[in-house]
Parts: sequence; structure tokens; C-alpha cells
Amino acid sequence: MEFSEHIKTANVEDVVLRQPLHPQSRGTLCITGHHLLFSDREEGGSRQVLLLLRNVDAIEKRTSASSGTIKIKCKDLQILHLDIPGMEQCLNIAHSIETLSSLDTVSDMYPFFHRPSDLSLQGQWGLMPPGEHYSQLKEMHGAWRLSTVNEDYSVCPTYPPVVIVPKSVDDDTLRRVARFRQGGRFPILCYYHQKNSMVIMRSGQPLIGANKRRCKEDEDLLQAVIQGSDKGYIIDTRSSQQAQQARVAGGGFESKSSYSRWKRLHRHMERGKPLQESLIKLVEACGDASHNMDRWLSKLENSKWLSHVQTALSTAGLLAECVERDGHSVLVHGFEGTDSTLLISTLAQLIMDPCCRTLEGFLALLEREWVQAGHPFQQRCARSAHSHARLQQESPVFLLLLDCVWQLWRQFPLALGFSEALLLRLAGEAYSSDYGTFLCNSHQERCTLGLMENTHCLFQALLRPGKREYYSNPLYEHTELAIWPSVHPQSLQLWRAFFLRWTPQTRHLEEAQEEIRNMVIEWGKLALS
Repeated sequence: MEFSEHIKTANVEDVVLRQPLHPQSRGTLCITGHHLLFSDREEGGSRQVLLLLRNVDAIEKRTSASSGTIKIKCKDLQILHLDIPGMEQCLNIAHSIETLSSLDTVSDMYPFFHRPSDLSLQGQWGLMPPGEHYSQLKEMHGAWRLSTVNEDYSVCPTYPPVVIVPKSVDDDTLRRVARFRQGGRFPILCYYHQKNSMVIMRSGQPLIGANKRRCKEDEDLLQAVIQGSDKGYIIDTRSSQQAQQARVAGGGFESKSSYSRWKRLHRHMERGKPLQESLIKLVEACGDASHNMDRWLSKLENSKWLSHVQTALSTAGLLAECVERDGHSVLVHGFEGTDSTLLISTLAQLIMDPCCRTLEGFLALLEREWVQAGHPFQQRCARSAHSHARLQQESPVFLLLLDCVWQLWRQFPLALGFSEALLLRLAGEAYSSDYGTFLCNSHQERCTLGLMENTHCLFQALLRPGKREYYSNPLYEHTELAIWPSVHPQSLQLWRAFFLRWTPQTRHLEEAQEEIRNMVIEWGKLALS
């Protein structure tokens, strides 16, 4: 593709930039295929602003005969204003931003062009290839095995080529089970609890349908999971009413008669459009400049965002309790098993497993549970909270996860080995990135597009020397204990550093936290010397 086709005006002089937390600047504006670059040309000015166009969520333009103003609303919630001399130049710039920020072809996006000098495209892409996690847990090899039944992605297009399944279940059985589960997502292991050998499995919903269809192979697979245990639990992330209604469309839930040793628990979690609308309402509340406390609190409550945080943490706590405290294996699913299922399985592992709480362990967990497990990042993060486009498949499930992790980080400041800065970075990267990690919707799509050969991995970049220290928690102390979050309303707070990050008050708080962080690091160095 020739990006120049969409750039009618590449440079404009005498542009005024108005940006949160910065004084107004006058300078030169440049448009490239992937970036908007502003350079301060005033005497003594050396400021530059580089904005990845993929970060633009929506723009609004206002013109007069001699000038125009473009309001740029970004996916990271920043809002910029550009005052541009000349109506035609303003319209040209607006058109270029609108077009280049909405490219649909993945291989035209910036990660395929980004070549940092300190990273190489040679070697392993990612932290842990599918299947390597299994090789590290020797104690599970007696009852579990690696299966390559999906090596050509024909069984399940959204699973990786290698998955962990019960050793007693052969690949032919897995193929039949896949035809009985939504999207081919048959039950696979995502977590093995070393303390008691219990596991977390995840899958898509069973395709029971109105005729109450059965699949003997599916029943046998789940029986093989619990073996000698008295029972297992199925946590369905839908209400019982939603699960019943799904049967009309060919879906459904596991019946008591066919899965007699599994107890089903329903925990309704919003997904899709309701969750996206909740984010939109929250961002609107955060942008309300009326300074009326009652109005602000009312808008915050009406957004229901903190209710979604509470539900996610509560459901993850239930899952962890079943495994850690009660000693039972659990199967998690909702509809497709690519959204809420991944959300609560990830949080439950953070609650129970200290290995997932280190910086590298957390990034490996995200890679395993979100990138490799088929969360459709390309669809869910196509737009953020400002877009005027009609909602399609957008949903901030990954952002909700990061908010929940932040709540854990705040409640247990010593137990997590990474900093809030990491969560903020990940929140921004999911929507617009220089790296290929969050591109595409599945492992298969990434392989088809050659993404792992032609883009850099974000997680590897975050673990480079220098970056690793910045994204680490200097107060971290390893503990083998589970960390049980409080989900009482008074225990949950708005993630100000993300949702209010472009306000002066939050910036002052960030500066104070950074100063404290630097002091702690220096004290640590003195203690070691």
C-alpha cells in the first residue's frame, strides 16, 4: 500500500498544539504513513510530540474561511487540539488522520515497520512457545499430555497448535469433543495447582441445543479430569437464564444427568456491547468538567464499571477458592470462551500462584492466557471510548483485566513484582502499539501473516535491561500464600492513573509516586552495599 495516496498535505507550518498538562505550543505539523509529528519551532523550544495514528479513536473538525481546528480523541483517553491555518490544509490533515488511523490491513500497520536498534527479529518470538509451560511442570506428566491435534488449526481455529489434555484421552476423542463445543474450543488445561494437583480447564459452551444433544466423548473427557475426586465444578460466566436461552441458538450448558460428578455454578458477567458502553459512560464521567461532586458520583455509579470489576474479582475468587481451599478441579466457560473465561482464569492464577506475580511470570501468564489462547484483540480493541463508529465487536475485556490486577496491586502492594507503570503501558499497547503482540485475533492469524517473523514482541521489549527495572515493584516480597482480594464496594477504587491520567491532580500524584519509588530503590542499593 502507498500511504502517500492518503496524504494530501504532509507539512503545515504555524500550527498551534493544545495538549493536556503542557503549555500551548506553536510549530510544524508533519503527517507520515503511521505518525503525526509536531515540532515546536518557537525560539528556545525543543519540544516534539509523536503520536501513533493508530492511537486516534475519533476526530472532530471545525473550520472557518481562514483556519480550522482539529480535536483528536485518542484511545489512551488523551485529547489534543490542533489549530491549523488555512481551511483546505485543515480538511486535508483531518482526512489523512481519519484514513490512516483506520487501516484494516494488519500488514500495513506500524509494527511491521518498527525496527528498534536494540531488538532483533532473529530468535524466539515471545516468552514461552505453546507447550513449554507443560515441560516445566514435571509433576503433571503422569496424568496429562501435550496434544498436537490442532497443529494445522483445523480442529479449533482459535487454539494454539499445542494444548494440554488428560493423558487417557486420545486425539480422535478430542476431535469429536471439538465438534460439540462452541468454536471447536474443547476443554483444555490452563492451570495445574502444584499444592494439590487440581486444575483449571477452559472451553467454549457445549452445543446442547433445543434437542438436548449429548456427546459421550465430552462426558468422558471431563470424567478423566477429576478421576478419583468426588466432584468438580463448572463455572459458567453467564446467568442461568442466559445459558437456557443459548440452547435456542444451538448452545447450552452441561446437564446434571450427563455430568453427574460436576456441579454447575452460574456467575453472570457482562461482555461485548454492555461492557463497551460501560467504558464509554465512565470516560464521559471522567471528562465532565462541571466539578459537581454529586453529578460525578452519579455518573460513576451509572457507568457500572466498578460493578464489573467487583464481579470479575468475585468470580475469580470463587474459582480460586474451589481449587485452593476446597481442592476441586474447575472447568470455566461462557459462550465462546475467549473473553470472560480468560479474564477469571487469569485473575484466579494471580490469586493462587506466586510464580504468576513476578514481572516475567505475569507477562508469561498474559501471553499464555490471552495471546496464545485466542482473545480477539484486533476486534475487541479496534475502538476505545471516544469513537463515533457503530459498535461491532469492541469490548474492553483486557482493560477490565488490567483494572482488576491494579486493584490486587493496590490491596497487596508487596505481593506483586511489577509496577503500576506496567499496567498503564499494557493498557495503551492493547489499543495501539509499535509491537506485534496484540495484533490479530488468534495464533493462526499471526502465523498466516508472518507476524512472528516480521514484528517485535512487546513482552520481550519490556524485559530488556533498564525497562525491567522501571516496570518492577521495588517493594516486592515473594510469598507462597494466596492473596484474596476484598470485593466490598469500599475496597474498590477508580483507577485514577488510567482514567484520570490527563488531569493535573493525577500527574502530581504520579510524580510523587515516582519520587518515592526512586527513594526506595536507592535505599535498597545502600542496604546491599
